[in-house]
Amino acid sequence: MQLLETHIVSKLEKSIRFQEYSVGIFKTIPTKSGIKKAIKKELIFIDGDLATTSKFISGGENIELFQSENSSSFERLKLNLEVLFEDDYLAIIFKPAGILVSGNKFVTIANGLSQNLIKSKLSDAVKPQPIHRLDYPTSGILLIGKTSTAISELGKLFENKEIQKTYFAITIGKMNLKGKLNSPIDEKNAHTEFEVLKSVTSERFKYLNLVKLLPKTGRKHQLRKHLSAIGNPVLGDKEYFLENKVLKGKGLFLHASRLDFKHPFTRQEISISKVLPKKFTKIFPNF
Repeated sequence: MQLLETHIVSKLEKSIRFQEYSVGIFKTIPTKSGIKKAIKKELIFIDGDLATTSKFISGGENIELFQSENSSSFERLKLNLEVLFEDDYLAIIFKPAGILVSGNKFVTIANGLSQNLIKSKLSDAVKPQPIHRLDYPTSGILLIGKTSTAISELGKLFENKEIQKTYFAITIGKMNLKGKLNSPIDEKNAHTEFEVLKSVTSERFKYLNLVKLLPKTGRKHQLRKHLSAIGNPVLGDKEYFLENKVLKGKGLFLHASRLDFKHPFTRQEISISKVLPKKFTKIFPNF
């Protein structure tokens, strides 16, 4: 057999079953089901002994993953993500446009997290999990939980509206300088505040606006639907658009730029931002 990967266990606060600990330690096997298959095929060893799902891990163990000579290698998702913040509880990463956050596809942010993040040393460490969503065509900041407790606490912060997300969009048509958008989405209350930072004239679209958006609720496609409802859809939006006003080939001009919240465990004030993509600054070069 050929050695594929080696993992040395850091000291743990509390012993944990290998079945729970193993998720995310190997870049070539990002899922729990993949780990189980490798154990059944006798491809994982702990300190030289065949691994079992029930073995307890406490720290210092040498875990090795092998490839059988007569089997194909595990499929590796090659997805390099920019990590903006990380500790044992959570991480904040940059999601490029054109990638699903999660789902049944192989190429998703969720499937690429384990190879880009450091496994938490805490006893309730789990496979890293996105806490909220960003649409497939939207770029920007995404919050990740790394332990079961962190995932729960971060979810509560969103529920209690204690996390402020800031977006930027380029919209079509003349707009008021400031406003609040409150039209329901899917028969649920939805609230968005907006501010136009700059506008330029456009031969095709008449006006293009750089807009700062502060969603106060988290409905599906909320920002895109709210802006479309007032006649100012996001540039490049192929779902919510004005007739003959769809820009093709440049993607959606919507960017999740900033997250502000208090760390639920360290109590640190977290404020992480990501600059506007180049396609934004080509239209608005001073931002």
